[in-house]
Amino acid sequence: MAVPKHRKSKAKTRSRRANHDKITAPNLQRCPHCYAPKRPHRACLDCGYYRDEQVIEIWELY
Repeated sequence: MAVPKHRKSKAKTRSRRANHDKITAPNLQRCPHCYAPKRPHRACLDCGYYRDEQVIEIWELY
């Protein structure tokens, strides 16, 4: 079985693991019904439409 000859430094190990914790901003699209930003493949939270069909009833609190 393969065994490493030298110990990896903390910097090398931590820099390799640093890529696992990266946070990226979500992709956003414009809703074709109300033009509000929304996540792709999800219903719009402003108007409740998904693929030209209202799937969520939105209550406005004013």
